[in-house]
This record gives sequence, structure tokens and C-alpha cells, in this order.
Amino acid sequence: MFRSMFLKKLIDLILYSNLFIACCAVAMTWQTQLLLGHSIGFTPLVGLIFCATLVIYALHRLVGMSKVKEFLEVERYRVIQQYRHHIWAYAGLALLGGTVSFFLVPFSVQIIILIPAVLSLGYVIPFLGKKSLRLRDIDMLKIFLVAGCWAYVTVLLPAAESNMLSSPHIWWMATERSLFVFAITLPFDIRDLKVDGHNQVRTFPAVLGLEKTLSLTGVILMIFSCLVYFNYSDIKIISAMLLSAVSTFIFIWLSPKYRHDYYFTGLMDGTMIIQFLLLMASVHFL
Repeated sequence: MFRSMFLKKLIDLILYSNLFIACCAVAMTWQTQLLLGHSIGFTPLVGLIFCATLVIYALHRLVGMSKVKEFLEVERYRVIQQYRHHIWAYAGLALLGGTVSFFLVPFSVQIIILIPAVLSLGYVIPFLGKKSLRLRDIDMLKIFLVAGCWAYVTVLLPAAESNMLSSPHIWWMATERSLFVFAITLPFDIRDLKVDGHNQVRTFPAVLGLEKTLSLTGVILMIFSCLVYFNYSDIKIISAMLLSAVSTFIFIWLSPKYRHDYYFTGLMDGTMIIQFLLLMASVHFL
């Protein structure tokens, strides 16, 4: 009993302190560096992306609690509410670390990171109209913002650091990354149908229904796979990415059967780490 309670508290700490999603951002950044032929490690850019992700997701969870007061019986919201002071503390430490990292990255990166920074803050902080809406509260917009910002941060920032933004390969990679993130974000919209409906936010599942939304993820991952095939010449890279697409689609298709948030915050977000690990294994061990 004690072990199971300890394990649950540990998992809650990793997931809801936003450490896990920050690690996902690091994995996607390392994946880009790996695909560009660079060595991976804990550089100032990686530190900046880790800290910025932790801060933004902490704000998203804590500010968003005002929108879900009627759903505090849902376990993830109850855990976030219970540990909100811890989350603020981690966000404060990450803000400090991110500030230091910001001044250590090249000036070109400092300039272009302002765009996703502003969009991300607009995503989580209410500032629109009398109802104090966030960008994520605008119908259909939030999933495009999530996919676009993740591609921008984990592809374009490493490319800018390496002075490779002018390469068409980079922009195809960014498109491919945004499609993957778009696909794995749709199950979260399925999970959040009641909350989004309560807040009068129309999402793809609300408009298309469950089956068509799941089919849409399949189409998106097929387009992702086609881009991978044409954007890379190494069969090991292609195989790893295609295996990631297939396994991710299976996880997405099964997602409506699971109600526990670990499946989403753990496994669905974790597909980014899985993709990176498959790629690293194919490059270094096959």
C-alpha cells in the first residue's frame, strides 16, 4: 500500500509539475539536432527550452484552474489544485534558469524566440475582451497554436543556432513536426470535450465527432509519413519515424477507451520521447 501510494505521488510529481512535458521538449530539440548531424547535450539552448516549457505549462495549468472550477472532482485538476504552490515554486526556479540560459544563447535565437514566447503567453494568460479570453479559448485556434509553437521551438530554434534557417529541409522538418504534434494533441481535445463545451470552445472533436476526429489523426500521420519519406534519404531514419507514426496512431486510436489522465499526460505526450528514442536507436545502434 505504501509503495503504491509513493509511486503515485512520484508519477504525479513528474507529470503535474510539468517536468515530463519539459523533458518532451528537450527530446524533440535533441531529435532536431540529431537529424542535423549535430551532437546532443545539455546546451544553453536546451536549458532555455526546458525552462521555458516548464514555465508556460505551469502558467497554463494554474491560470486555467479558474476555467474548471466546476470540474475539481476530476483527479488531474484536484492534484493540480492540491500542489499548486509546488508548481509555482518550480515555475519560479525555471524562470530563473531560463533567464540565465536566454543570455547564453546566440543573439539570433534571442530575437526569434520572442514570437513563440508572445504566442505562448497569449495562449495561457487571459487578455481578450470583457470575458478575459485566452488565445486557446478561440474556437479551433488552440491546436494550431500548440502544433505551430512546438515546431517553431524544437525545430527552428536549433536551426537558427546552427545558421541553417535558409535550408528548405528545415522547413519541411518543421512542417513534419507540427503535423505530429497536431495529431497527438487531438486526443486531448477528445478528453476535454466536457470542459471545452462548458467554456464554449469548439474543437475538432466537438465539430467532427469522435470517429471522424480519429480518422483525421490517421490522415495527418499519413501526411507526416510521406513528408518523412521525401525529406530524408537514410532508410534507418525513415524506418524509425514510420514506426513512431504507426505506434502513435495505435495509441491515439485506443485513447477513447482510457479515462485516466496518465494515458494522456504520460503516454500521449510521451510519444515525443518515444520518437526521439527510436530515432536515436536507429542512428547509433542499428
